[in-house]
Amino acid sequence: MKQHNFAKIAQILKLPDLLEMQQHSFTNFLQRGVSIGERKIQGLQGVFFDVFPLENVDGSMVLDFVRYEVGEPRYASVEDARIHDGTWAAPLKVVLRLSSRQPSGKLKEIVEQEVVLCDLPLMTENASFIINGAERVVVSQLHRSPGIIFEEDEEKKISSLGKALYFARIIPYRGAWIEFEFDLNNALYVRVDRKKKFAATTFLRACGIETDAELLKIFYPIEKVDVSEANQENVLRRVAAEDVVDKATGEILLEACQMVTHEAFRRLLEKKTESIRVLAGNPDQDDPTILETLRRDNFKGAKDSQQEIYKKLRGQEFLVPGQAETYLDNLVFKNLRKYDLSRVGRYKIFKKLKVLLQRLADRDDVKFPLPSDKRRTLTVADLIVTMQHVIALNNGVTRLEHNGERCVIETDDIDHLGNRRVRGIGELLENQIRVGLAQISRVVRDKMSVQDKTGLTPRTLLNTAPIVGILRKFFGTSQLSQFMDQINPLAELTHKRRLSALGPGGLNRKRAGFEVRDVHFTHYGRICPIETPEGPNIGLITSLASYAQVNSLGLIESPYRRVEKGRVSDEVVFLTADMENDVVVAQANVPLEKSRFAVDNVLCRYRGDFPVVEPAKVGYMDISPMQVVSVSASLIPFLEHDDANRALMGSNMQRQAVPLLVTEAPIVGTGVESAVARDSGSSLVAKRAGKVVCSTARFIAVQSDEAKEPDVYWLRKYDRSNQDTCVNQRAIVAPGQRVKAGEIIADGSAVAEGQLALGKNLLVAFMPWEGYNFEDAILVSDRLVRDDTFTSIHIQELEVEARDTKLGAEEITRDIPNVGADALEHLDENGIVVPSTIVRPGDILVGKVAPKGEQQLSPEERLLKVIFGKKAEDVQDASLRVPPGVTGKVISTRVFVRREKRPKPLQRKQLQALDSRLKHELKEFAAKKKDALAELDKTPGRQSKDEAQRVEYYYALLEKKLQDEVAREKESVKHGDDLPVTVNKVVKVFLACKRRLQVGDKAAGRHGNKGVIAKILPAEDMPYLPDGTPVDVVLSPLSVPSRMNVGQLLETMLGWAGRVLDTQMICPVFDSAKESQIIDKVREAKESLRKAGVPERYLPTDDLRITLFDGRTGQPFEEPVTIGVMYLLKLIHLVEDKIHARSTGQYSLITRQPLGGKAQFGGQRFGEMEVWAVEGYGAAYALQEFLTVKSDDVVGRTKMYESIIKGEPPQEPGIPESFKVLVKELQALGLNVDLLRLKPDAGKNGAASKSKKAPRQAAVA
Repeated sequence: MKQHNFAKIAQILKLPDLLEMQQHSFTNFLQRGVSIGERKIQGLQGVFFDVFPLENVDGSMVLDFVRYEVGEPRYASVEDARIHDGTWAAPLKVVLRLSSRQPSGKLKEIVEQEVVLCDLPLMTENASFIINGAERVVVSQLHRSPGIIFEEDEEKKISSLGKALYFARIIPYRGAWIEFEFDLNNALYVRVDRKKKFAATTFLRACGIETDAELLKIFYPIEKVDVSEANQENVLRRVAAEDVVDKATGEILLEACQMVTHEAFRRLLEKKTESIRVLAGNPDQDDPTILETLRRDNFKGAKDSQQEIYKKLRGQEFLVPGQAETYLDNLVFKNLRKYDLSRVGRYKIFKKLKVLLQRLADRDDVKFPLPSDKRRTLTVADLIVTMQHVIALNNGVTRLEHNGERCVIETDDIDHLGNRRVRGIGELLENQIRVGLAQISRVVRDKMSVQDKTGLTPRTLLNTAPIVGILRKFFGTSQLSQFMDQINPLAELTHKRRLSALGPGGLNRKRAGFEVRDVHFTHYGRICPIETPEGPNIGLITSLASYAQVNSLGLIESPYRRVEKGRVSDEVVFLTADMENDVVVAQANVPLEKSRFAVDNVLCRYRGDFPVVEPAKVGYMDISPMQVVSVSASLIPFLEHDDANRALMGSNMQRQAVPLLVTEAPIVGTGVESAVARDSGSSLVAKRAGKVVCSTARFIAVQSDEAKEPDVYWLRKYDRSNQDTCVNQRAIVAPGQRVKAGEIIADGSAVAEGQLALGKNLLVAFMPWEGYNFEDAILVSDRLVRDDTFTSIHIQELEVEARDTKLGAEEITRDIPNVGADALEHLDENGIVVPSTIVRPGDILVGKVAPKGEQQLSPEERLLKVIFGKKAEDVQDASLRVPPGVTGKVISTRVFVRREKRPKPLQRKQLQALDSRLKHELKEFAAKKKDALAELDKTPGRQSKDEAQRVEYYYALLEKKLQDEVAREKESVKHGDDLPVTVNKVVKVFLACKRRLQVGDKAAGRHGNKGVIAKILPAEDMPYLPDGTPVDVVLSPLSVPSRMNVGQLLETMLGWAGRVLDTQMICPVFDSAKESQIIDKVREAKESLRKAGVPERYLPTDDLRITLFDGRTGQPFEEPVTIGVMYLLKLIHLVEDKIHARSTGQYSLITRQPLGGKAQFGGQRFGEMEVWAVEGYGAAYALQEFLTVKSDDVVGRTKMYESIIKGEPPQEPGIPESFKVLVKELQALGLNVDLLRLKPDAGKNGAASKSKKAPRQAAVA
């Protein structure tokens, strides 16, 4: 099929590898291929460097980290782990060094040992994890970035001085939060770790800035004023910057922070003070914060302040000597184990406050050096500049300058992507391992502090159980470790690119407000504004935009072209949301001429606005219009013509499309289909360039240009996915063909010729038909069923376990009591169904018997049991049967046996069987090979020689694969399988069933146009075109205007033209065909049909309207109807999985009512409102039956059954079990409930008799 691309904007940058975010994160965490000396201090290496060395109290023993290595995985391949329900993991080995010293400090001994820390799950090539046989994805988390945040008070309070109140938060990666807040008197307070607050100056004193004078010097400019009568006006009401001391007597004349009053001025004159240092300007009015705070600060020295803080934060009155002094250092300043800003935190602090920090460092009168950009704990300078910034906000200052650099004073937007970052899988794992090591380190320190230290080694010190448990919990139950969505390749890919704001350390679904969920202007090019769930998670779970990438700090970057003096270069720059704040960005669709803007005014983006600016002011330009949306949304053609709500549904529903039996690429695509097929991992991609040597249904061999041995790619055949859809690969290359590295060589499920193919191109008509397309329902032709157009294969896994019970061991056997020979004919000698058997509901798949409880037998029964054998009587049938509503073919069975439960004779027998199978299959291979070569001998020439070589190679490979398989199975027989303690044997049966399209299945287009199949009409009854072609699908015309997804109509028109011209139409998002171009294509298609001799009356109008004829009567419909070709998907919501009915079945043990739900084969609940409905009709007896014999009157239902069989009138219902439960619950509360019967004359005086003979029936007055 030819391709026609409507894009007008040249592609500057190819789509990146779509799984790069996950893979990079895990690679950087593990650093597996990096030599030990070259590993960066990040990820796993960083954790070990942070936690070790560990010392005991007196420093006589030190446990040091030397290196770590990752061993080989336990299973031979990922597939092997999946089959055995295992975890694809490798042992994490750590080499530790234990040094012990003598009291003199001399080194006593050094013990170096390797310790296996845990089995660390490994990421597969497709960025997933195999945990207990199931494929899982760890979703990246979008959380609040560490750093400093300045916000206005939520209630927008105003202080007594009329100033707006703000607060600042210093948020570390881990450790105590430090918050600065104002009170209503404009004094500044600090709150550490959400505990009690204290004055900000008290906090600074505790940090070493002890006196008022030092504090004032930091926050205020100071000037010297002469004290004289002439200068009285200038001195009065000024605030002293330091204590004024009489040099002669040492008396303090005026304290720092005090105002010069008339009295103080007189005293200064008397003492002949020449000049004093005062605060410049009028701080009481312009900048009163520090003064107000000092006036409320009752502590004068560092020691007092430290003790006060210690008491408030620890909540205790008594002090341990020396602890208060080191408390703050440990809490925020020096101990990296307790307080860590992380690289991002330091980066964010520098980004906001670098100018203020530099200004403070450049001052001569105070010494606060600029912190290093690698420092991960706080410094006193950080606290000072944070206070300066929040005070400037309070004072209404908008900018501060220093050395030509500008610091903008503004509050932060918490939803800005500069203040949110992504935690990838590597970082999440790093945090888990850090928690585990912290727990281990506590135990190690305790063990190192014991009296007897002889015989201590790293292995005896370390108990690795905590870390194993934490990893198991993280991968098994964490909110971010999710069962992989594997319905189709797009679902898989999107799941791995998902960002979640939920999870540990994130938001809570119930508490998250509107602002957090809303689209923010910084999402542009970073997070998709369209793709998000519709339910309670809307806006909290999002998707990464197509071109976006996550940098080393976890910030999301978007690519732009650099623009210099109006000239657009091809240089691509990745910008974070922070960097983009101050630049003007042009749209990708601005017309260019020779790399310059072809217009005088360019429509741009600047923060949240869309100004029109001249070309010289533009700094960057978008790379592509597609960079705004995610991969799913970029697969929707004419997305720009759809309403956002429908586009959201469209991108979500594409992920639910079932892979079909025969795939077909869309006629109208967007050009992203091949990238999704390649990167999702469902297709096979050539790792190296070369020539295809052999291409078969089972494997492809490519002779690489640089290696002797060919690369062999084994194809996955009919595997089950997590959602029971079928995973199957088909070779699309032929022998002799050259392939490039990265080229698709085998299609996966829902992939056709290397392109994502989720549905089918069908001929549709928009018209009503007998009301069958009411409310978006869909009318389809039975051709789709006959031709298997919408048929899909689903594979179910059914499992049975044979356990050890209290009464004895369960057994898997063919010998099942009370089952006829017919029901056992499809089982083998072990009682397991034979593959390729077609089974129906109720058929036995695996025969299993379980021991019965002890029974009391009469002497006659005991005699009969002895005569006729006891085996069949002691056990009951517990076989695995086909569940209701399931019909299919058994495609394979797998048996797992515990090693110790496999008897030696049976083991020998199985090994012999495997040997004989190997011999038999090798013999068969040899015969087939001989026949194939004999056939080739008949055809002369060079070609047959090449073919013969291929045949030789093919059979050699198959023989090797078979030998490897048999060797592995033998190993498995010898060693047995890892099964839980009480399980002796596990049998798994895989059932494949074909699902054809049925009434009740859900279908959809790509524009959110979803509906349910309401009727499958015979093709001859469907409306047909004038040339006799019946349409495949009839859609409701009312489903378009109110939904505003007009993209479907444009797709339908262009699809028709594409089918006629045999051309695939590529319409990239926001750069697709204009309406005029679509009409041109329709005209071109009509012209080609005319040339082919199609009469004019058979052709539609230019807007694709045509008169259709009723298939039943042959009469034309009154109005012309819009027709065309639309790409439709069959979704996983299949009616066969949902339909459910019950006559009798299991009952709940407590209430004796039928269970609920399809999984329990339960009944329908006749609830409170349904009771009202029946009461409304006055159907008392029907209601009585609903509430008694049909529900939980155990005796009554037995009697009812008997009376129906005997043909007698039904008896009176008894008391429902739920009423008895209510009585028991009341008795449990200490309320005695007696059931009384009314006397015959009770109607007159209301007296009830408590008769012993009265049946237990509730008294009804």
